[in-house]
Amino acid sequence: MEAWNAAYVRVEDYLRAHRIHNRLHQSRLIQEILERAASRHAAQPALDPTTLAAEETEALMDVWFGAVLDRRGQPQERIAIDGRLALLLCDGPEKWPYAFLDERNVPPDFRAALQASALQAGPDMVVSSMVPRPIDLGPITEAAGETLERFEEWPVLRTLFLWLVFAAVLAGIFYATR
Repeated sequence: MEAWNAAYVRVEDYLRAHRIHNRLHQSRLIQEILERAASRHAAQPALDPTTLAAEETEALMDVWFGAVLDRRGQPQERIAIDGRLALLLCDGPEKWPYAFLDERNVPPDFRAALQASALQAGPDMVVSSMVPRPIDLGPITEAAGETLERFEEWPVLRTLFLWLVFAAVLAGIFYATR
């Protein structure tokens, strides 16, 4: 009995994660899912009820999303992703709290909102050729590059410049605190 209570809690948490907060609808869905898991558990008693309940929840959602989104020919993983995303984008659990996973009574506006929110894949990738071009950074970067090269050639000039920058910073700090 403890394993079935754990399965109940897991399914309840999973439905709550999908924003199914209506207790009556949640209880009805949990009962349906646990009945399906119990029938599988009767055939295979060695399997964990929580695992069976999670698998039945996934299967029920995949079939429902496939029917509502009318994507029965696509891979199950893709249907599940598209369906969950469409559900969140159309704010289905808030606007239609009793329609989620209801096979008999899906309001037409909910179905239309889900289908409109489902993302469609773009065109197939096409191989193209891009020719590399040199990057023109403008005259300022050229002048800065030449200055840095000159500093590398004459270390005395570089040291003198660094000391001037250091002195300017110290003078700025001194005059700023006065």
